[in-house]
Amino acid sequence: MKIFLICGARPNFMKIAPLLFELKKFPDKFSPVIIHTGQHYDFELSRAFFQDLELPEPDIYLGVGSGTHGLQTGKIIIELEKVILKYRPDLIIVVGDVNSTLAGAIVASKLLIPLVHVEAGLRSFDRTMPEEINRTVTDILSDYLFTTEEAGNKNLLREGIGENKIYFCGDIMIDALIKNRDKAKNSRILKDLGLPKKEYAILTLHRPSNVDSKNSFSNILNALKEIGKRIKIVFPIHPRTTKMAKKFNLSLNIDGLILTKPLSYLDFLCLEENCKFALSDSGSIQGETTFFNIPCLTLRNNTERPITIKMGTNKLVGNDKNKIIEESFKILDGKGKTGKIPPFWDGRTAKRIVKVFLEKS
Repeated sequence: MKIFLICGARPNFMKIAPLLFELKKFPDKFSPVIIHTGQHYDFELSRAFFQDLELPEPDIYLGVGSGTHGLQTGKIIIELEKVILKYRPDLIIVVGDVNSTLAGAIVASKLLIPLVHVEAGLRSFDRTMPEEINRTVTDILSDYLFTTEEAGNKNLLREGIGENKIYFCGDIMIDALIKNRDKAKNSRILKDLGLPKKEYAILTLHRPSNVDSKNSFSNILNALKEIGKRIKIVFPIHPRTTKMAKKFNLSLNIDGLILTKPLSYLDFLCLEENCKFALSDSGSIQGETTFFNIPCLTLRNNTERPITIKMGTNKLVGNDKNKIIEESFKILDGKGKTGKIPPFWDGRTAKRIVKVFLEKS
């Protein structure tokens, strides 16, 4: 069975790596092929992630680059269709909720090739998020839907997806985290930044709702000015965030704020496991901090991962300056949220997925 694994953005790489390794355990059954769309067009950083995750070079690199959502998705569809028509895979796997996910789903569906969506059923119920559109449409088109939490199953059933298509398998990002946790301990990032364990916070910030509005961006920066008086904050800054800060003439020169370039997977994992708490508008960090039992303040008003709030260490604070400060100070005063690891977040998600393929093949 020739299987295309489609990826395009850094969060995808952590999700396809465990699947690739598991599929390769059955060479008589599966022939996996990695398609890198080039949606995240910093290939050097992509290469660093591939090296950290011990992934081979992509079999096919489309190199579509940046653009508006429509332009980028359209370019991926055009290039991906050529490749799929040429090689005719038996199965196409897409992961997560980026533009490459949607493009892969559309091409697979149009060409009548069975489609797998890993990380299906997640919903923020916020249609202003492009990711919400991507994951909803992808789920409608998919033949196999692998979910990370029970809420995902309920969302899919409510939307009319057949129960026979849904498989509750756990969070595949945790597979990658568990496999690479020991390697991340060898990272030099703490030494390079001069940071003692548990004496700093981490920040990621890139969503349009936070950085495309001067008011929202200013609120967050003003909160950081107060938090930075009590603890250092490591901020691997996204190119989009840098661009918008310049556009709005907002200074990132804040006491206590340590700006770095985007980091490799292992360096960030090391920072994440050893931090006091996280401030983030990322989806993946909500899950990873829950696994590490580290408080996470999510700079959004909603989340597609409710299990991280129900069972985990996550709290929603939006971009409300006072709420961000209040919840950060609670953590610094020893009153941070603790949690439990959700079901099936055990490093065996890829095994459960491939078991389904074996049973169906």
